Amino acid sequence: MRKGWIVAVAALGSGLAFVMLLVVGVYLVAGNVAGGGSGAGGRTLAKGSVPAAYLSLVQKWGNLCSAINPALLAAQLYQESGFNPKAQSPAAAQGIAQFIPGTWATHGIDGDGDGDRDVWDPSDAIPSAASYDCSLASHVDDVPGNLTENMLASYNAGAYAVIRYQGVPPYAETRNYVKTITTLAESFAAPESRVDPSEQAAAAIAYAQKKLGTLYLWGGNGTPEQGGRFDCSGLTKAAYESVGIELPRVANDQYNAGPHPARDELLPGDLVFFSDDLTNSRAIRHVGMYVGGGYMINAPRTGAVIRFDPIDTPDYFGATRVTEDGAKALPSNV
Repeated sequence: MRKGWIVAVAALGSGLAFVMLLVVGVYLVAGNVAGGGSGAGGRTLAKGSVPAAYLSLVQKWGNLCSAINPALLAAQLYQESGFNPKAQSPAAAQGIAQFIPGTWATHGIDGDGDGDRDVWDPSDAIPSAASYDCSLASHVDDVPGNLTENMLASYNAGAYAVIRYQGVPPYAETRNYVKTITTLAESFAAPESRVDPSEQAAAAIAYAQKKLGTLYLWGGNGTPEQGGRFDCSGLTKAAYESVGIELPRVANDQYNAGPHPARDELLPGDLVFFSDDLTNSRAIRHVGMYVGGGYMINAPRTGAVIRFDPIDTPDYFGATRVTEDGAKALPSNV
């Protein structure tokens, strides 16, 4: 089938029949790998998911205790600050790990051994975040259930609540927090096996293929006021919005909307990303939608139209299999 797709690309200038074939065939392809694994992330970080400046810190301190792992620690940092060491919230939470002053005074540690505890220094703040997680876990390690979920619930509601309810307490905010972080962690972990195909992929492709030939517009969201024009992330956002999945507006945030299949595991509907810095997902500058045969639909640049382009270029960064839960888990403050 892959050879047939490549021939179709060469033969069909408009690309319409090519994508029609893919829309029909995507579920056949997906069905062949659906039993390949649960998609649960392991302890290894996905390539480029953590900025290179913080990678060694997250890898080291993410294994501080059994309740956490590097992907989970990365998910917390991303959810709290988007890896911004200068972040400050209206509630006075500070730094990459968003410690409030009182919590920092008690739980901040000198992670780099330079003699001070600086909430604004990731070399202190990241180790402190891991240490705080493990401290919370130690308070609830005798509570029934999943230790990581109980630790996260303690982070949100306090260890006393977890002990009182003998597990994650029945607070909507706390349960949502636990689900959000554990789901988001999947987008920072390198999958141990094939990730499940997206049920919405074919319809998202169908939306995007209707936009072939549309002139690119920087910042375009496809609104009537913009003449129905898009930029790269505006197109992918609109395509998945058409099937009920709300993605962030910016390409580098869309990267965290699900797990990351390897190049040889790509399925139609996966988002594919491009960057001049292959070590840092926050530097991603372009996104397209994979359609098979090594090609994507994308809105490439000013002066060009939405079209098919090959994905195998030197700036290919990686891919994301969008999931509804993954998209919902993304923070609104990054």
